[in-house]
Amino acid sequence: MGAKITSSSSSFNVLALLLTLLLCISTNVQLSLADTTSKTYTNYLQTACNSTTYPQLCFKSLSSYTSTIKTNYLKLCRTALTVTLKAASNTSSLVKALSKQKGLSKTEAGIVKDCIEEIGDSIDELNQSLKALGSLKGSDIEFQIANIKTWISAAITDEDTCTEGFEERNITDEVMIKIRKSIVNVARLTSNALALINKLSY
Repeated sequence: MGAKITSSSSSFNVLALLLTLLLCISTNVQLSLADTTSKTYTNYLQTACNSTTYPQLCFKSLSSYTSTIKTNYLKLCRTALTVTLKAASNTSSLVKALSKQKGLSKTEAGIVKDCIEEIGDSIDELNQSLKALGSLKGSDIEFQIANIKTWISAAITDEDTCTEGFEERNITDEVMIKIRKSIVNVARLTSNALALINKLSY
């Protein structure tokens, strides 16, 4: 009787050990596959960003979205535009808030006012681009993509017009420098988005 119990107990222990080993192997395989997949997505993004005007900014701004982008170029373009639009909206809010601070000269106030309008136009154009990019269909997709490029180019022009206002007057005020830095960042993100979309084809 005792021998049977011992034998049964030993069999159970062996089975438990085998199940544990199988579980460990399965977990390690899954982790390895996940790690390989993650590296694939990261390398894909890095390669795509290398074709942009500001590769480091491109990778930094999009690296947290690799699991969404994966290796889908259209998703990459949409994400780049979404990130750019968000940055433009944040910059618009920043400029509006800083424009209310006291101490700006009449010239500086004029530059900020113009920038608010330019950024507003840029946001509208980026919105149009993102909406169009999300609904590409039909037999004239190339024409639709051309329109998207035109809108993004117009957004870049608006952003550049804003930054030129700062450069022409050699602004040194800390508030104005902060505004310019934020706008330059948006302009570079927009430039990167356009560079990516320039390689989009159907």
